[in-house]
Amino acid sequence: MSNGVINRPESGWRSRLHEIIFESDTRAGRIFNIILSLAIVLSVIAVLLDSVHSIRDRFGTLLFIIEWFFTILFTVEYILRLLSLRQPRRYAVSFFGIVDLLAIVPTYFSLIFPGAMYFLSFRILRLLRIFRVLKLTEYLRDAQIIVNALLASRRKIGVFLLTVLLLSVIMGSLIYVVEGEQNGYTSIPTSIYWAIVTMTTVGYGDLAPQTPLGKMLASVIMILGYAIIAVPTGIVTVEMSRSQIRRVSTQACPDCGAEGHDPDARFCKYCGGVL
Repeated sequence: MSNGVINRPESGWRSRLHEIIFESDTRAGRIFNIILSLAIVLSVIAVLLDSVHSIRDRFGTLLFIIEWFFTILFTVEYILRLLSLRQPRRYAVSFFGIVDLLAIVPTYFSLIFPGAMYFLSFRILRLLRIFRVLKLTEYLRDAQIIVNALLASRRKIGVFLLTVLLLSVIMGSLIYVVEGEQNGYTSIPTSIYWAIVTMTTVGYGDLAPQTPLGKMLASVIMILGYAIIAVPTGIVTVEMSRSQIRRVSTQACPDCGAEGHDPDARFCKYCGGVL
C-alpha cells in the first residue's frame, strides 16, 4: 500500500502464469493441476518399477528415459513457479517449495551418487495439492485442524519423547547388567536399542532375555510400553478438540505462493501481499 492506494497484483504474463500454475478456479489452472497430478503418479510408478530387478533388466533403458523426462518436466515447472511469483524466495523455503525441489534434485544427484534417484518417491507428497485442485475444502480444513493440534502440543510431545528416551537408557542399562554379553546384549547401546524396540511393542525378536530376572524386566517394559502409547494420542486429541473449525480458502498468494487463507482474506497472512 502506498499513499493509501492498494497495489494490486500486476497483470500480464506473470499474473497469467500464476493463475494457471497456482490457481484451480479457471479451466486452464484446473487442467494444468490435474495433468501435473497424473504426471506425479506416473513418475512415482516408474521409480517403483525401476527398483524391481526383473523389470529393470528388461525395461531399464525405457525407465531411465521416463525418469529423465519427468525430471526435466518438473524442473521446468519448478522454474515457472518461481517466475510466476513476486517473492519466489518465500515459496522456495516453504513446505511445498521444498517438496517441489526434492522432486527433481535426486535425479541430478544420481549422476554422482548412484541410487539417489530412488528418493524421487518423495514426489508423492506433491499430491497433497489435489485437495485444492478438486475443491475439497473440507479436507483442507480438517488437515489444518490436525496441523494446529500438532503445533499446539509440540512442547508436550517433546517432553514425552525425552521421557521415553530416558526410560530407554535406564532400561537398556539394566538389561545389559542383568543379561550380559553372553546373551547377546553386547553393549549398552545395543541394549538401549532392545529397550526401544520392546517399549514400542515392535518386538523384532533378534534379542530376547534368557534369565528369569531379564524376562521379568522385559515384561515390565512391555506393559509400560502399552501405557506410553496412549500418552501422545491423548495429548493430540485434547488439542484437536480445542481447535476451532474454520473454513479455508483454496487461493494461493500471487507473491509467495502460500495457501490456507481465510475465505474473506484480502491480504496474505505470510507476506502481506494482496490476494
